[in-house]
Amino acid sequence: MKRFWLRFAPITTAIVGLLALGAIWTQRDAIIDWLALRDYTPSSAISQLADDATMTSKGRNFFYVNDPQIEDRAAFNQDCNSQREKALILGCYHGNRQGIYLFKVDTSELKGVEQVTAAHEMLHQAYDRLSSTQRAHINQLLESYREHDLRDEQIKEQIAAYEKSEPNDVINELHSLFGTEVGNLPAELEDYYKQYFTDRAKVVQYYNSYQDAFRSRQAQIDAYDKDLESRKIQIDTLEQSLEQKLAQLDQMKAQMDKYRRNNVSAYNNLVGPYNTLVDVYNSGLDDLKQKIATYNEIVVKRNAIALEQQQLQQDLSSLPSSVQ
Repeated sequence: MKRFWLRFAPITTAIVGLLALGAIWTQRDAIIDWLALRDYTPSSAISQLADDATMTSKGRNFFYVNDPQIEDRAAFNQDCNSQREKALILGCYHGNRQGIYLFKVDTSELKGVEQVTAAHEMLHQAYDRLSSTQRAHINQLLESYREHDLRDEQIKEQIAAYEKSEPNDVINELHSLFGTEVGNLPAELEDYYKQYFTDRAKVVQYYNSYQDAFRSRQAQIDAYDKDLESRKIQIDTLEQSLEQKLAQLDQMKAQMDKYRRNNVSAYNNLVGPYNTLVDVYNSGLDDLKQKIATYNEIVVKRNAIALEQQQLQQDLSSLPSSVQ
């Protein structure tokens, strides 16, 4: 019996060793993450972003293992190569544990951009960690939602842009877009995202908040444009009417000049109608001047809002001003 155990002990040990190696291999990312985060302390700004985005411990780990950085325009362009054809790049993820970079946005009306971007880039790391089976299932859920339930035109435009700029990564982008910008998702997707966020609705609220800065201004611009279009029709109509009256006055004046030389009675008969038409013309001219003044005042207001919107777009663009 003693020889039996001696004979088979090495084989048993080898099997245990292989099982241990297999366990280590399957948990390699978790182990490497633990090693990377063992001595890591996020900056207060990065920690605050994780808090604001309600990241779970799993979400935080995925965020922190990339040593996320908030950068100004120059540094961000260097790290994210933002001077590509896409003007609106607010963050970038370089791959598994290879870094997350966020564009610094200080404009108060755009509060929430950094939080949403942090969550968006974290979800890229999360997507990379899905097993092939998990990814296939999540991809199916994302594609189904896109095909049957997505109604937000702005998100559709973002997807179309990704299809042109990153055709091989569209489903990865859907994973981040839907998780941070869509308020109501199918139950299975909502449950899936709970492993990364304790309150995903808050992330979506951040997104809607800074988007409202653009939507509200665009709504004002659209309202002004519609009003201006109506007023322009009124002005054009009044101008045509005044041109007709002026031509009529010119004809009456020419006729009166003829009568004044040889038919005083006929001349006097035209004086009253002529003066009445002059009064109508002058009143219409005053009305036209007022309408044009009001139109121009609205144009000034409209352009001021458009300028605000343009400035917000510049504040939100990581591209240097020279190429915006």
